[in-house]
Amino acid sequence: MTDEPLDLARLSAMEPGRATRLLSGVRAAAFAGRQPRLAPRKVIHDSWQRVRLHGLDPEQGAHAGLLGLDEVEHRRRSSPLGAVLPTLREGLMAAAEEAWHMMVVTDAEGRVLWREGNQSVLRKADQLGFGVGASWAEEAAGTNAVGTSLVVRGPVQVHSAEHFVRAYHPLSCCAAPVLDPRDGRLIGIANLTAPAPAITPATLALVTAVAKLAEGELRERHRESVDRLRSVAAPVLARVGGRALAVDRNGWTAAVTGMLPPDRVPLPKSFQAGRCWLPPLGMCTVEPLPEGWLLRLDDEGPDGAEQRAEPSRVVLDLRQPRHPGLSVAGAAGRWAQELTPRHAELLYVLARHPEGRTAAQLAEDLFGDPARTVTVRAELSRIRRTLGGVLDHRPYRFADRVRVELLTPPDAAQLLPHSTAPALLAARATPSPRPAKPVTGQPN
Repeated sequence: MTDEPLDLARLSAMEPGRATRLLSGVRAAAFAGRQPRLAPRKVIHDSWQRVRLHGLDPEQGAHAGLLGLDEVEHRRRSSPLGAVLPTLREGLMAAAEEAWHMMVVTDAEGRVLWREGNQSVLRKADQLGFGVGASWAEEAAGTNAVGTSLVVRGPVQVHSAEHFVRAYHPLSCCAAPVLDPRDGRLIGIANLTAPAPAITPATLALVTAVAKLAEGELRERHRESVDRLRSVAAPVLARVGGRALAVDRNGWTAAVTGMLPPDRVPLPKSFQAGRCWLPPLGMCTVEPLPEGWLLRLDDEGPDGAEQRAEPSRVVLDLRQPRHPGLSVAGAAGRWAQELTPRHAELLYVLARHPEGRTAAQLAEDLFGDPARTVTVRAELSRIRRTLGGVLDHRPYRFADRVRVELLTPPDAAQLLPHSTAPALLAARATPSPRPAKPVTGQPN
């Protein structure tokens, strides 16, 4: 045995039994608090650390139980992945049947929605509790390709004894996330699972490529949907006086009159016809269109007050680990939206630093690398397009006139638990004895 670091290529080149024994030794040393001679891969080490915080049994895991058939069918109908299932099946099933693989497609919570493949592998999965409706999230199944891919939002391969739970060591798996091109949200995971020797680095490349094909098909379907909305909205907008635009249900602009067209208007999760205040636009009158909405902008409210009113209060709610949310309120009304994981991290750091952070400081907070300022600036540019009047820059911070309230879980370990950002890792390791309360800004 050499002191070279472990990597997938080296593991795949080993005789399967030797690779399993090697990884089992690494796992045993790490779990006993000893320094293993060969360190686990970073993605595996980080996952083990997260899973241990959940108190998971390293021998059997902690199955969350199977969803009922009605709930599985509801999630299938609601999932955008149902539309691209043929693409996923075509890309993955040839490997699944020929190489003793099992294809699994989960939702964004790691629940198995579809599962096909080699019958022997399917039976093994059933014995381990991984039928349709099972959870493969890290908190239920420990380190595994699906659950860990959900956390890192990237492709992951887990080989044999790299699984946190010993019962899963006979298997290896590869997974890649599928992102919704309409809003960038992770909507599910594509996965191949097989007996440990059958998975190679080429398997991970295949799963990743198929996931990207599915995203491309979703992108094309969305483009066609916007085109249909544009054909319906164009004659409507021709009759509208003043500023107005037609957007689809995700806020993407299909047609516009009287103003420069924004690419997208972020819409609240609960959106309906009537009067509505949107931070990028101000007060609007909302009317339904087929597959979208007509937004008529108010050039002036009563005495111009509504249009000039600026946000005065922001609530960043991180109490639900999988559904971080933000609400913005002012004299003109209130607006709320669920946040992406990255935006939740950024806004958390800014809420904790009312004096502001430079791009380099935020890059250190999020990635442990102050050089990644381009990524930080791009994300903050997206946020500022949504939160007009709420965020300032040079340095990046919440505006002084805005009262910011940060709501966090009572248990510090549940603060954005899937985040690997150094700022969040430090916050989870240092629980606050005080309840959540406003951390910056002035009271109304």
